Amino acid sequence: MTTPHADLAALSALAATVRARVVETSGRAEIPHLGSCLSCVDLLVALYWGVLRVDPAHPTAPERDRFILSKGHAAPALFQVLALRGFFPEAELAGYGSDGSRFAEHPPAHGVPGVEAATGSLGHGLPMGVGMALGARLHGLDARTFVLVSDGECNEGSTWEAAMMAGAQRLDRLTVLVDFNKWQATGRSREVLALDPLADKWTAFGWQAEEVDGHDLAAVLAALTRPADGSGRPRAIVAHTVKGKGVSFMEDDNNWHYRTPTPDEVAAAKRELGVA
Repeated sequence: MTTPHADLAALSALAATVRARVVETSGRAEIPHLGSCLSCVDLLVALYWGVLRVDPAHPTAPERDRFILSKGHAAPALFQVLALRGFFPEAELAGYGSDGSRFAEHPPAHGVPGVEAATGSLGHGLPMGVGMALGARLHGLDARTFVLVSDGECNEGSTWEAAMMAGAQRLDRLTVLVDFNKWQATGRSREVLALDPLADKWTAFGWQAEEVDGHDLAAVLAALTRPADGSGRPRAIVAHTVKGKGVSFMEDDNNWHYRTPTPDEVAAAKRELGVA
């Protein structure tokens, strides 16, 4: 299994396309969490076009890398990425959020190729990722596991229980990415609970931790592909992101956790993103 290895210009164009389609989908289906989707697009693009060893024609191949979108409310971004990677026809997403569609507001347990687990009940993704990483080790597979969590999920005890387990078991084939967009549903992440210093917390739990600009594709790719340091520690990448990234009137505005765009706002966002 291989990754496409697209160049940075192509990846930037893909990210703009994903953002435009997510905005359009939110407007059409009247489903929120738009800001949370836009903040993690670059992380998803880097993973699916530069890191993950997956085969859209064989989405359940045992040797595949696993990816879990723990912040399940960003499902629209994941669905667009999976469609563009060829896991299912892009046209199917026209029915997102409608009765009978297999594309729901959060990732489903079954029915969508490329989706490893039902998520959205926050704090569950990393524990599942730990289980998958342990399972791969027990079966002698070279598969890697990647989990994308929100900063708000770092409020959850289950996240830190899983982090301790991964550190204790030295799961060096496991990587967590924290979409640190500085917002939760009702306020600034740092004001809800004391997250800082976040990278140091992961280090204290036995992880190899680093911080990156989550919208710098080169930096994200470098962090994700950096060789293991030989310590046996799992890896945590704290990605500093902006909620609503890519659309100026949505950036760092927590109202877009709940709002859906009007047709005029969809058109304005697509113009700004350079996507017709």
